[in-house]
Amino acid sequence: MASYDVIVIGAGPGGYVAAIRCAQLGLKTACVEGRGSLGGTCLNVGCIPSKAMLHASHMLHEAETNFAKMGLKGKAPSVDFKQMLAYKDETIESNTKGIEFLFKKNKIDWLKGWGSIPEKGKVKVGDETHEAKNIIIASGSEPASIPGVEIDEKVVVSSTGALELPKVPKKLVVIGAGVIGLELGSVYRRLGSEVTVIEYLDVVTPTMDQEVQKQFQRLLKKQGMEFVMGAAVQSVEATKTKAKVTYKTKKDDTEETVDADVVLVATGRKPYTDGLGLKELGVEMTDRGQIKTDKTWKTSVDGIYAIGDAITGPMLAHKAEDEGMAAAEVIAGKHGHVNYGIIPSVIYTDPEVAAVGKTEQELKDEGVSYKAGKFQFMANGRAKANLATDGFVKILADKETDRILGAHIMGPSAGDLIHEICVAMEFGASAEDLAMTCHAHPTYSEAVREAALACGDGPIHS
Repeated sequence: MASYDVIVIGAGPGGYVAAIRCAQLGLKTACVEGRGSLGGTCLNVGCIPSKAMLHASHMLHEAETNFAKMGLKGKAPSVDFKQMLAYKDETIESNTKGIEFLFKKNKIDWLKGWGSIPEKGKVKVGDETHEAKNIIIASGSEPASIPGVEIDEKVVVSSTGALELPKVPKKLVVIGAGVIGLELGSVYRRLGSEVTVIEYLDVVTPTMDQEVQKQFQRLLKKQGMEFVMGAAVQSVEATKTKAKVTYKTKKDDTEETVDADVVLVATGRKPYTDGLGLKELGVEMTDRGQIKTDKTWKTSVDGIYAIGDAITGPMLAHKAEDEGMAAAEVIAGKHGHVNYGIIPSVIYTDPEVAAVGKTEQELKDEGVSYKAGKFQFMANGRAKANLATDGFVKILADKETDRILGAHIMGPSAGDLIHEICVAMEFGASAEDLAMTCHAHPTYSEAVREAALACGDGPIHS
């Protein structure tokens, strides 16, 4: 039986980051992972492989639509889907092997197998039980389905199966217009699938700014994605090679069916805590099946902490990473902190969509007086040169103090551009602070400065 200061259960972004930070702070650390490789959902069947597929399909789209305009003539490339999947797998391997290297470098023991907590201070992996002064649960989440829909990962797939399809489907039906559904839907649309998205609500990406929602859906429609909004899926009947999706429209309660070669169920994720033995330990849970924690990520049982998708809050890899570092700091006797008001979210479609802080609707609901500064990418020199003029930057600032309260970007490199606003918000900056900061020309980031200028006397280029 080995004894540790900390055992982390789960080696996803939250778990492996927590383990590394614990080791850096001088704590003897082990990390439990039953998957054959480290990195959890994110690196193996989530963020990383989906970005590889998004990048590859975006390159194809550029070749088909923009190369000729730039004077790059020739036949558009054909798709070797097997090679694309191999490229995706190589990307996964290089990332997961990187985590293995970091574990060795930081002297972290990888306890291979699925973990459970038989009693306080003990973690069982396979037939072995290890002692731990502290335990961090970072067990992550799994895809959630809906009643009447059974996932077989062949014809009816979750995001995991969608990244392993043997061929590009002729017809793909996506259930759910959230981040995962729209990202993977756009991958297969670019690769030639007919894509229909069925969404229960009347808007795509429900947590996003309303203006972004409308323009984003319009752009995706222009790219060839079909949308059935305000529709509740009743059932999915699958054979070996086909599926029939039945849905009811909320407006008039009529029942419709649509045929598909593959159905992607993208209706969110749920915490994965099965087999840990939490009930027997007396760990308090929320009504939604999440582990209850206090402000220091402690559970109701002394010495047991929880982070990431297993607890409340947005199911984002970077949120889990921040919590992992913070929980490690707390265990080491330091002060761990996560600013939940400044966690950015990104959708990696084309154009990208990114947000941080409050939406206009939230500010209205809270009765906050605000001003909105907006700038279109069509007036940005770099965006014009790169044929990437769809979208805009919108900055929301307090009407009285000019302090930045939120930002919403739809356009090229939105996922990278959002971070100067995150840094500004961390320092309590005003829109004027951002507007008076020199930005290199020509860059996409000038659109962020122009939106900040629009919160004051007005932008220069529109």
